Amino acid sequence: MTSTIETTDLVAGLYREGADIADTKAPAGPLQNRWEERKFSARLVNPANRRKMHIIIVGTGLAGSSAAATLGEAGYNVSTFFYQDSPRRAHSIAAQGGINAAKNYKNDNDSVYRLFYDTVKGGDFRSRESNVYRLAEVSANIIDQAVAQGVPFAREYGGLLDNRSFGGVQVSRTFYARGQTGQQLLIGAYQALERQVAAGTVKTYARHEMLELVVVDGRARGIIARDMVTGEIETHLADVVVLATGGYGNVFYLSTNAMGSNVTATWRAHRKGAYFGNPCYTQIHPTCIPVAGEYQSKLTLMSESLRNDGRIWVPKRVEDCTKDPREIPEEDRDYYLERIYPAFGNLVPRDIASRAAKNVCDEGRGVGPEVEGVRRGVYLDFAEAIGRLGRGAVSAKYGNLFDMYQRITGEDPYEVPMRIYPAVHYTMGGLWVDYDLQSTIPGLFVTGEANFSDHGANRLGASALMQGLSDGYFVLPNTINDYLADAPFEKIPDSHPAVVEARESVQARIHHLLSTNGTRSVDSFHKELGHIMWEYCGMERSEQGLQKAIELIRALREEFWREVKVLGEADELNQALERAGRVADFLELGELMCIDALHRRESCGGHFRAESQTEDGEALRHDDEFAYVAAWEWGGTDGAPVLHKEELNYEYVEMKQRSYK
Repeated sequence: MTSTIETTDLVAGLYREGADIADTKAPAGPLQNRWEERKFSARLVNPANRRKMHIIIVGTGLAGSSAAATLGEAGYNVSTFFYQDSPRRAHSIAAQGGINAAKNYKNDNDSVYRLFYDTVKGGDFRSRESNVYRLAEVSANIIDQAVAQGVPFAREYGGLLDNRSFGGVQVSRTFYARGQTGQQLLIGAYQALERQVAAGTVKTYARHEMLELVVVDGRARGIIARDMVTGEIETHLADVVVLATGGYGNVFYLSTNAMGSNVTATWRAHRKGAYFGNPCYTQIHPTCIPVAGEYQSKLTLMSESLRNDGRIWVPKRVEDCTKDPREIPEEDRDYYLERIYPAFGNLVPRDIASRAAKNVCDEGRGVGPEVEGVRRGVYLDFAEAIGRLGRGAVSAKYGNLFDMYQRITGEDPYEVPMRIYPAVHYTMGGLWVDYDLQSTIPGLFVTGEANFSDHGANRLGASALMQGLSDGYFVLPNTINDYLADAPFEKIPDSHPAVVEARESVQARIHHLLSTNGTRSVDSFHKELGHIMWEYCGMERSEQGLQKAIELIRALREEFWREVKVLGEADELNQALERAGRVADFLELGELMCIDALHRRESCGGHFRAESQTEDGEALRHDDEFAYVAAWEWGGTDGAPVLHKEELNYEYVEMKQRSYK
């Protein structure tokens, strides 16, 4: 094993270290008893008192909708805010492949402990044991909940729920609804949410964007939101605030996220005192349609489930890369994942599959059209599966995915192999939370992809839907009670100085963006930021590249506030203004991501430092130095961020070099 990273201070002046941080809410004792113990020890709120309390939930994806529905049914008064015109348009709807649960329906030796172990190992031993075991434990309940709601999971001939396998595991535990699992689960959560809307416990605010967190006497007490249709700046106050606003992958501009996905809600909370955990941990999904040109504004995900039956390969010889793949004989094909990782083959975890694809393309063996002088694509071939199962069986499993691919590329994947390449997909980092999902700001809870808590340095496929629904249906409703046992808190008037300050800061920011009247569009800044992030903080990072990225981002941010041009007015529908505020936050987040990646002088999961790899090119961790969560405190507009470390202790899993060979 080799590592050229020195232990000297590479990031002098970029950050400073603060006191260590700890998760004080997680119980000790046997792992399998911790969640039951926490639920029992958490204080309760009686039904009569719940009616007196008000909860704000921002975001109505799987985590937000499920939490709002559950808390509304419990009797709390809930207000939900979302920038879409309907909760059904949340980005959760785009998830395709499935949701994990340890039910062992295939009798292939699956268990709660195996799901726990696979998740910890898949995250490269950078996640908490207590959180991951709870996630695995709750997973079975999620399936029962969804089935009761009528979610149309795929079923076997006898009527039992079907399962398929996903990357990073050797069992079949993924429940799915063809290639529409996220959509079907979201409709289930949406139905539960709308039932509470009809009952009067939940109120929805469509086309509203949170632009600031209100913190009064150290507690989160509300939000400042903009009505995106009228432009009105509104104040909404409550006893507690829940953020369920998803990830920040769009900092890269090109990602599989919906165009509206952003970091503003969590970043505004970060600036108010919520620590940001592991921001550099970004997942690159290996199975996306390759970039086709400069005109693109997003990338399209092809479900990881395709790797069950599709075989990934590139030509062995560079000169064959321009040939029709059907004309390349079997002996001239390199099924590189099957060759390098025979035990897992095409079902290695996403970070490993992504780096392997990059490596063969860097060797000059990529396929498809050249983009910036490089062919960035590999084949995902279903010829063998069609020959073995028949076209009808393949269509029954993946037909909608095949149709989507054909509409986008104009190529028929039943006849010609798909072309895929890695793309930014999911962010494992997010606001730091304790075992109760509470951030470092009392009264601010964070669920789903918006928090950092369950996946470590890499997320296994089909675990995003699992975490979102686990947090919303089962975890948050059983932990938020402990905080609300002291509520209802004193009513806060709109005239309170903290509320006025938050509102005025939003108005000043909007005025600044609209009055700059520079020479560059918002999108031009976003594209440039995305290029910097992908080039220097993407699939591979290095000390030199990250230091350059930080310099470039700082210069770009300074130019943004001097040269951005935002058309339109504040008091109207203004999508340019919406994008400008989001890009401003991405510019600050991007710098922190690079600082986090630079300070972590090791490779682990989705964070691959070129200077820290084994002799055969695998990620090389340094557990003696970096077995901790990096929780970053906002350092002020001109101050350096402050690093707080949460030590990761493993009692039930041995930390060792990951191997999928």
